[in-house]
This record gives sequence, structure tokens and C-alpha cells, in this order.
Amino acid sequence: MEQMKITNLTDEQISFQLILHSGNARSCIIQSLRAYKEGKKDEADALIAKAEQDLSAAHDIHFQMIQKESGGEATAFSLLLMHAEDHLMSTLSMKELVKEMLDLFKTKNI
Repeated sequence: MEQMKITNLTDEQISFQLILHSGNARSCIIQSLRAYKEGKKDEADALIAKAEQDLSAAHDIHFQMIQKESGGEATAFSLLLMHAEDHLMSTLSMKELVKEMLDLFKTKNI
């Protein structure tokens, strides 16, 4: 996935990009668990990998935001940004939990 540059985006567009990528990742994570339940283990792994790509894109955007702010350009706080941050962080937690669950299922042949 190509890295998006946030330099020409508004704060709202940046927030929506975070929501977009973390939302896509969240969907893949849930689909992964469902695929595993249906016995489609390879598909489950592929969906986790796809989720990680979207989370990587979100992380890149987030990192650019931090770099921008550390360079003296303040980020405007908004409810939308807070929602985007919450969405990203909860999706990261969900990914780690589901990966651990899938590993457990595999080791126990569930």
C-alpha cells in the first residue's frame, strides 16, 4: 500500500483517512475470525495480513501527524479526530486479541 502524504489534506480529511483504514482493518479482523470458524484457516490468515496493511497505512498517517506537530504545527483537536484515534487504537487492540485467539485455536486444533 502506497504511503499517503498528509501535507495537502485538511484535518478532517486526515481524520477520515484514519477512520477509513482502521475501519477496513476492523472489518478484515472480524471476517478473519468468521473465516476461521468456517474452517477457512488460510483465508483467516490472509484477512489478518490485509488488516495489517490497512493498519500500517493508518500508522503512517498517524506518524506524519506526530511529526507535523513536533515540528511546531499544531493539530486542531476535534471530536472527529478523537473518534479517529479511538477507532484506530481499539482496532489495534482487537487485532492483537484476535491474532492471539487464532494462534491458540491453531495450537489446540480447534
